[in-house]
Amino acid sequence: MPIRYLHTMVRVKDLDASIAFFKLLGLKERRRMDSEGGRFTLVYLCPPDQDDGTADVELTYNWDGDEGLPSDSRHFGHLAYTVENIYDMCQTLMDAGVTINRPPRDGHMAFVRSPDNISIELLQQGDALPPAEPWASMENTGHW
Repeated sequence: MPIRYLHTMVRVKDLDASIAFFKLLGLKERRRMDSEGGRFTLVYLCPPDQDDGTADVELTYNWDGDEGLPSDSRHFGHLAYTVENIYDMCQTLMDAGVTINRPPRDGHMAFVRSPDNISIELLQQGDALPPAEPWASMENTGHW
């Protein structure tokens, strides 16, 4: 199954200081999204010659702070990958004993954790697949 790296997400406490740090490393801001409803800002930074979204660092700034996040978050959020068929990938992982923490109920997104407890976001390449069982009715397990 083809898999493609998307980005690495990290939570930051001071967005301006974090952007300044990554700019010192030579990265540039590629895109930004503010979510009034979710009360967060996402900033995507990349090397100047990789502004096609293939080498992004996603900085996540929670406007109200990080209280209430799982205690093991350590400000590292997740790795993200697109997959050719999210249902097939989740089934392969589940068959290998991997817990699907956030099943792909929407045919678009799932979360799993590595053996080292690193959160991995899986996104359906292209349009979401139609909802299908057992995923559509599967509950979340733990957190991601």
